[in-house]
Amino acid sequence: MATAGLLVLLLGAAPAEARKYPKIFGSIELFSTKTTRFPKWLGMLDRFQGGAKLCESATCTAKGWNEFIAELEGQDLTTQLKEVNRAFNAHRYILDIKNWGEEDYWATPYQFLKKHGDCEDYAISKYFTLKALGVPVEDMRVVALQDQNLNLGHAVLVVYVGEQPMLLDNQIASVVPANSIKHYNPVFSINEAGWWLHRR
Repeated sequence: MATAGLLVLLLGAAPAEARKYPKIFGSIELFSTKTTRFPKWLGMLDRFQGGAKLCESATCTAKGWNEFIAELEGQDLTTQLKEVNRAFNAHRYILDIKNWGEEDYWATPYQFLKKHGDCEDYAISKYFTLKALGVPVEDMRVVALQDQNLNLGHAVLVVYVGEQPMLLDNQIASVVPANSIKHYNPVFSINEAGWWLHRR
């Protein structure tokens, strides 16, 4: 995930009422509903809505996604997290510059299923799959972070199971408690309700 200019996006984050959820990776969080500073996220949402309309026709290339969701309906949340993480982690990792000709491109699940992708694309696809399974948006965040071991930008999905933030990561086969990973330094997290600036 490209990190250039990321801190510029974060300027102007406004504090908001404290969330009921525990902090991610032990960070201090500032919440804002203003997501206009995240055009890649907003562009992905727009394309996703357009893709959903297209998928109502026979030309949809992601019919298997709906079948996968149907298979998981009614399962307990722990099973859903495990299976969603496993299924999407099986996809091939491809850098955005090779896949899309851009340094940082946020793909929809439809695009990811067709062309694979990089870290934030795994997280986004898991997010929308779990949303389709009934997991509330408020219980999930796509988290952009710094992997301090590799000194690289990375993105993951965090899902709250009760009071426990659980990590769905394309670099980790199992679903694990997010706060058990000590080398991840969160920068920002986002969902359809807003975004959070993280500080330590």
